[in-house]
Amino acid sequence: MLWTPAQGASEYRIEISSMCLQNCNISLKRVGIRRWAHTIGPSTASAHSQIRLYSAPVEGSIPFSKQKYVPDSGTYPKGFSVSGTHVGVKASNTRLPDLALIASDRPCSAAAVFTKNKFQAAPVTISRETLQVRNGEGLRAIVINSGCANAVTGKQGLKDAISMASTVDSSISSSPVSSSPSSTLVMSTGVIGQPLPISKILSKIPFAHSTLCHTHASWLAAARAICTTDTFPKLLSTTFTLPSSPGTTYSLAGLAKGAGMIHPNMATLLGIFATDAPVPASSLRPLLTHAVDRSFNSISIDGDTSTNDTVAILANGAAGGAPITSPTSADGRALQEILTSFAQTLSQLVVRDGEGATKFVRVRVTCAKDYDSAKAIASSIARSPLVKTALYGKDANWGRILCAVGYTPVQDAGAVDPDSTSVSFVPVDGSPELRLLVRGEPERWDEERAKKILQGEELEIKVDLGTGEEEANYWFCDFSHEYVTINADYRT
Repeated sequence: MLWTPAQGASEYRIEISSMCLQNCNISLKRVGIRRWAHTIGPSTASAHSQIRLYSAPVEGSIPFSKQKYVPDSGTYPKGFSVSGTHVGVKASNTRLPDLALIASDRPCSAAAVFTKNKFQAAPVTISRETLQVRNGEGLRAIVINSGCANAVTGKQGLKDAISMASTVDSSISSSPVSSSPSSTLVMSTGVIGQPLPISKILSKIPFAHSTLCHTHASWLAAARAICTTDTFPKLLSTTFTLPSSPGTTYSLAGLAKGAGMIHPNMATLLGIFATDAPVPASSLRPLLTHAVDRSFNSISIDGDTSTNDTVAILANGAAGGAPITSPTSADGRALQEILTSFAQTLSQLVVRDGEGATKFVRVRVTCAKDYDSAKAIASSIARSPLVKTALYGKDANWGRILCAVGYTPVQDAGAVDPDSTSVSFVPVDGSPELRLLVRGEPERWDEERAKKILQGEELEIKVDLGTGEEEANYWFCDFSHEYVTINADYRT
């Protein structure tokens, strides 16, 4: 029996001879490897069999192949400080941070986009109400726990979410805090249907507040604290200027979590943005909605939409400058472009960390009659299990792509014309695209070149509808054996 770990991945490849396979069952758990549920007997034996097994990363460790996505420095918005604290929300977590706190030294404008799942978690309900009551103004903090979603937890779940917010309010304010309205948004992520260990969480919030800091290490700890099955913390930061204040440098930071149950609207993900630009809530809402529609609502890992999805933004204006009172002003348009691009990059980290993923795929639908049709078609391709498994198997089965295009429900019957549709694989190395279908006619294509393209970790699928001028993008990953393993073992 030969064991060889694949470089940069939590994967082991085992070659087992037929002699070893005879009349034996292999207990993968006994050798400390998370198993792809498989029992091997004589009926499946061959002269040499190759079986893919996957191991869980060492607790808190980041796989070698994912380390490049974790920044070692950053530039963060003025007036914000953050912390990541260990609570032990999940009993198995004995040392990693699982409570994140993000706070501003002054009141913020805020906006958020929430899940459309009908079973909305208690923190989603409470945070939405907070934003409505305050009309998006006067927010000071966001508190997030991982390890328990506080979803489908009844009235007690609502009380627990309110308690988390009020405890943060008390820690931040130097004067007595009224019961309503809170200035804190609440988020939770983890297992659905289990109550929060609320006493443990509330007891650690004062400590989380006392350790607030503005360093890169603190931001990284906060990003780590919101992870569940994520293999790396997702954190980005950038600086920018605006047309009305070319001499003022603004900062934008973002952290996110998500690796599974990912599909609009949105997915089991949390996203938090913070900026020191002066943006009132009336402008933040449309800016965030536009950015999320083209980023977090344009990614898919497994087609599931969670009960807890929330993407929120805080803007405290600490860097100064003229307020952006309209999203259509010169400053508003500039910020829209910056925020959308930033959100796309952050959301793509979620796809790159997809549970069991071996490929990062962009599907680009071009020459469409309208944007909605293009996005709907891109979404169909991205969530197709047949497309995703073919990519995992490095099988250039473009008929599955075309099938997904054809069954997409679109409002305009003329949005898809089979005689005008083209499909290509576009390599990320800049080499020419591999045309598979051109205006409804299959091409003679090089099978070996297709396999070489599919060997890579990144790929673009281009679908030219030939019916218009609009374009939409979607980002997704493949389906692997490890995805099944992770989700079969999730609660344990």
